[in-house]
Amino acid sequence: MEIKNPSSPPLFLADNLALDFINSEYGTGDDRHDCFDDDRSVIDWLQTAGLVPKGTVAPPELLGEARQLRDAARAVVHAAMKSSEADLTVINRMLETGRPETRLEWDQDTQRYRVDVRSVADSPAGLLWPVANALVKLLTDDKFEYVRQCEAHNCILLFHDLSKSHRRRWCSMATCGNRMKVAAFRNRKSS
Repeated sequence: MEIKNPSSPPLFLADNLALDFINSEYGTGDDRHDCFDDDRSVIDWLQTAGLVPKGTVAPPELLGEARQLRDAARAVVHAAMKSSEADLTVINRMLETGRPETRLEWDQDTQRYRVDVRSVADSPAGLLWPVANALVKLLTDDKFEYVRQCEAHNCILLFHDLSKSHRRRWCSMATCGNRMKVAAFRNRKSS
């Protein structure tokens, strides 16, 4: 399988942060694109997702940690879809070492108490913690049963089917849905 750099921005079509993170590697068959090719590209993805502000500096090893988390997340989602167990070591490590510090503080200006949450933005785990946390919420939610893999031939993308009827079949109607409908039409015409 050849992994190429994407010529387009990352895909955000899964209706779930953790699934969009998994989908940062996409494509069909052997034609795969990886949105993460260096530490900066991971920061760019996190910015696009609204998880870090512009100007965030990438800590060393962010690329490796992001790819490890993505692979572990993909494995656990596929295992959960089959009601089977997966290795949770990477995910639990991210949850533990990246957990934001939460403190109760007195705000002198407003004369009230407030919650101050500080992430560990200088570490890969601190930056990736929101993704790991979103994964935990997805896996333990009653609506996990609506996580689907695109039905298009060779497409690896996952999505959370939050449609009213829960009958969504493709990652995107504009790409895979259209491609599959055209293929079905051609098959009907040739028969």
